[in-house]
Amino acid sequence: MKTVIQRVSEASVTINGQIKSQIGPGLLLLLGVTADDDSTDIDWLVKKVAALRIFDDEEGVMNRSVMEINGDIMVVSQFTLMASTKKGNRPSWIHAAPHSIAIPRYEEFCQKMSTAIGKEVATGEFGADMKVALVNDGPVTIIIDTKNKV
Repeated sequence: MKTVIQRVSEASVTINGQIKSQIGPGLLLLLGVTADDDSTDIDWLVKKVAALRIFDDEEGVMNRSVMEINGDIMVVSQFTLMASTKKGNRPSWIHAAPHSIAIPRYEEFCQKMSTAIGKEVATGEFGADMKVALVNDGPVTIIIDTKNKV
């Protein structure tokens, strides 16, 4: 499981010209799932993201988590994070989980993240052609891969 975390002032997902979801200050997560990801990957990543101290404290130091600022989280499925570009110029998606695995893992991640932060997370729509808009605050962008925990 791989995620790109962006600290945002605001973010939204639009599908077919209609806003599906939007958030204020918080985190936008682009989430990619592999076939061998399981609940232990989800649990570890939820805990890591919820506690990640990337929001400023009163001294202007990144020392607060999204929970400490009562921020929002939006999770958008992003199979292209699993792209392999080792051969040629056309990415291979061989590492991306098929829908039968990815959808339940994505939904489990969103549910566990909602529980962890004590509020509903905003989402995109799995497999849809989404337009994701965001204002990256900082900019702060972090990539976490559950296969590289150490």
